[in-house]
Amino acid sequence: MIDEATKQRILDAAKIEEVVGDFVTLRRRGVNLIGLCPFHNEKTPSFTVSPAKNICKCFGCGKGGTPVNFIMQHEHLDFPDALRYLAKKYNIEIVEKELTAEQMQARTQRESMMALNEFAGRYFCTQLWKTEEGQSVGLSYFRERGFSDAILQKFQLGYSLNQYRALSDEAIKSGFSANLLTDLGLATRNDRQQLTDRFRGRVIFPVHSLSGRIVAFGGRVLVQSDKSAKYVNSPESEIYHKSNELYGIYFAKDSIVRHDAVYLVEGYTDVLSMHEAGIENVVASSGTSLTQGQIRMIHRFTNNITVLYDGDAAGIKASLRGIDLLLEEGMNVKVVLLPDGEDPDSFAKSHNANELIDYIQQHQTDFIQFKSNLLLHEAGNDPIKRATLINDIVQSIAVIPDTITRSVYVQDCAQRFSMRENLLMEAVQKVRQDKTQQKLVTPQETATPVYVPIAPQTTAPQTVDATLPYTYLQEQVIMRYLINYGKHLLVFKDEETGEDISLSLSEYVDAVLEQDEMFLQYPLHGQLLQETLACQEEDVRHYFLNHPDIAIQNYTFSLVEDKYERCRNEKDTSNADQLTKHLSQVMPQVVLEFKMRMVKGWLKDLSGQIKQAQMANDWNQVRELLKRQVELTDTQKIIADSLKESKIHRF
Repeated sequence: MIDEATKQRILDAAKIEEVVGDFVTLRRRGVNLIGLCPFHNEKTPSFTVSPAKNICKCFGCGKGGTPVNFIMQHEHLDFPDALRYLAKKYNIEIVEKELTAEQMQARTQRESMMALNEFAGRYFCTQLWKTEEGQSVGLSYFRERGFSDAILQKFQLGYSLNQYRALSDEAIKSGFSANLLTDLGLATRNDRQQLTDRFRGRVIFPVHSLSGRIVAFGGRVLVQSDKSAKYVNSPESEIYHKSNELYGIYFAKDSIVRHDAVYLVEGYTDVLSMHEAGIENVVASSGTSLTQGQIRMIHRFTNNITVLYDGDAAGIKASLRGIDLLLEEGMNVKVVLLPDGEDPDSFAKSHNANELIDYIQQHQTDFIQFKSNLLLHEAGNDPIKRATLINDIVQSIAVIPDTITRSVYVQDCAQRFSMRENLLMEAVQKVRQDKTQQKLVTPQETATPVYVPIAPQTTAPQTVDATLPYTYLQEQVIMRYLINYGKHLLVFKDEETGEDISLSLSEYVDAVLEQDEMFLQYPLHGQLLQETLACQEEDVRHYFLNHPDIAIQNYTFSLVEDKYERCRNEKDTSNADQLTKHLSQVMPQVVLEFKMRMVKGWLKDLSGQIKQAQMANDWNQVRELLKRQVELTDTQKIIADSLKESKIHRF
């Protein structure tokens, strides 16, 4: 457990612009910062960070919150682990007792997987540096490949002993389960259902997430045989989705932002060698074609990508579709073809950083030109093949979202292929129209529901969720005041004595509702009121924005957004006395609005009960219900008169 004092130190230290800045490239816009949302695919930045309020918000998908809330959503962590993440970032020490085997098993599946991967990463490193086999086999291999000790330690490279159960035995001894080992692919089961280490006898390349946590491993065998594959990788799991990960992204992100560019290579050693040469803004797709998830990750940090190819024609053709996806994202794509017989690994080893960068700058070309040259070489003088080539180029140009960029490429291709420009443009427009039509007829994915802030108002909107209480909108107004000013003292006149009475805003709401035997209908609102009454913090907003319950965090955040942070009548209330006076006047109005809606709901229900009693000829019940109806009608009139007498503008 994290004690309250340490928790508060973490919350005080965490700055939203620094936390979000680890994952999103932010640019100044007025008093705020803005960048591409890390939670959904977008081409125009709508993710806003407010350093003054220490919160963030995407106006596209609705996600956001405090630094802790952001880490919980982005890294899929619970509240305590998000605090631990921030504590590590800000070098705040958390002293916690060692977890027992029972406690380890009690953790969630995801947390346990992360913990086991971290354990395995440390284990592989230890075998590489501390064992005779690791040094003579694994360390010797890395050094022969030209990798320095600094690079090996930076990327946490390791070695798995050539034994059937070395890792499995150590992990089980440390409290991890056999099922967890197989779920992560660190071990498999043989025909007799016995555990066998997957990576035995291999050098290990840990795959780090954007936040630096190990989510998977790659292993390369050093003694090749017909029975074993050269490379073995972790399978897909709850914490590892290959299509959403890029090897080296954690170590490259700062450099990518600094240079506003990224180099894309294919394999682990390509990344390592370029780092060794002094070029750090490099990532690898790990031998697969680019995916939307990987592109989305790159696009958070830069719009400029250069793809390095080793001259293998088959490999280049297989990756063309992935580059079309880059163009579709509106990215600026360049391609570099390395000399025959060279790949990024070997080329980086024989050149220093300046030589490598000079070569790239001199030989890089835009992707459309590169693709044209590649396919033209194959087509030769065959008119059918040339027509197919042109259609292929048209498909690539059509996905580019920017109109001017598309026009430039159409002009270039028209000259290159000696064709009329308008003919090519028509073909491009036809492709785009077909894609648009396809989107219109394809069922769209249902978006994840998010809390939508509702502006204070007296009348319900045209469409309201039927599952919500009829008082929901009025309760939201109360909640907005409660979260912003729940502990602020209000002053009222005692009608009998004329003396001033002081109550906190939350105490006032609770007392007035209890007086008329009313209560908040929406369960979450009732919980927020009770927690505000019990809260020891003066800053109720801070308390709820950092609440352990993610639902409460999200809902609180929806009520404190800039657009609706101050209710309409809240003017010139920066002075404490003015604020007290204002709230003392407006809160009775707010509660009356709630009571009016409550009574209207009761009257509506009562009408239905009267009709049912009449149909059943239960006239005694009818008389009792009519009596109650008269009482409620009188109450409704009293509330209406009170509202009319109020000089405060209604919401």
